[in-house]
Amino acid sequence: MFRQLPAQYIEPLFRPPSEARSLIFQVTNGCSWNRCSYCEMYTDPQKKFRARPESEVLAEIRNCAEQGLTPRRVFLADGDALVLPMRRLRNILEEIRISLPTVNRVSSYCLPANLKRKSDDDLAELAALGLKIVYVGAESGDDEVLQKIDKGETHATTAEALLRARAAGIKTSVMILNGLGGRALSRQHALASARLANETQPDYLATLVLTFYKGRERFEAGFDNRFEELDTVGLCQEMKTFIGALQLENTIFRSDHASNHMVLKAVLGKDKQRLLQQIDQSIEYFKSHPEFDHGDFGY
Repeated sequence: MFRQLPAQYIEPLFRPPSEARSLIFQVTNGCSWNRCSYCEMYTDPQKKFRARPESEVLAEIRNCAEQGLTPRRVFLADGDALVLPMRRLRNILEEIRISLPTVNRVSSYCLPANLKRKSDDDLAELAALGLKIVYVGAESGDDEVLQKIDKGETHATTAEALLRARAAGIKTSVMILNGLGGRALSRQHALASARLANETQPDYLATLVLTFYKGRERFEAGFDNRFEELDTVGLCQEMKTFIGALQLENTIFRSDHASNHMVLKAVLGKDKQRLLQQIDQSIEYFKSHPEFDHGDFGY
């Protein structure tokens, strides 16, 4: 006889790599915005956005406790759990604290727009109830790039959200997409993204490479079908521009997703020069080994 899972999921289910060992409660299905042209995470018909009934979520939390689970971390899925009203978030976090007292960190993906809808007192209360970190896919700090990908945010709105979260005692993890502006907007994408990081000093910073598995027509339409992708050397050079412009005090940086051409791990800014040297070595390697140029997105 198979043991019934204590929590039920509408798949596909996504979570950050750092939440690999976390207990996941799917408090919403899909993403409330779901218009970003680069994103394929919630495009399946079964991922149409809805908030799961509060009673179901609370019952799953209690069921996990009854089955003897003792998680240290909990991740609230799907794409933007903080879209939920404060009352519902309060009830969920309080139930986690009561039923699962071993949990010392609750986390969630987060759209900047959803943080805007929460007051400073709301954010401080969420932090006190156990919400310790939010993952924000900023993608870019450049307003032109953000407009072309239909992100629904600007440099200013993203920066404001990150700063308010930190002020409330919630750590921030920011993701930037390498190659998102293509050849024409590569430099301004890199520099504006670095400026966003410098202004907000996130606790964690990561980069992924723009990658499509289901086709790129929707994305290219935002660039009037004139998008020129970066080759491997171009992606490395963009990363060099980005890293070179960073002025961070104590941010854990990772570029080790499967999509990345280079594995970069560091604490910035103390490891900045080492990273730049590593990037230079990668540029020279890929220049002399064109057979490793992945070029097309779907590699």
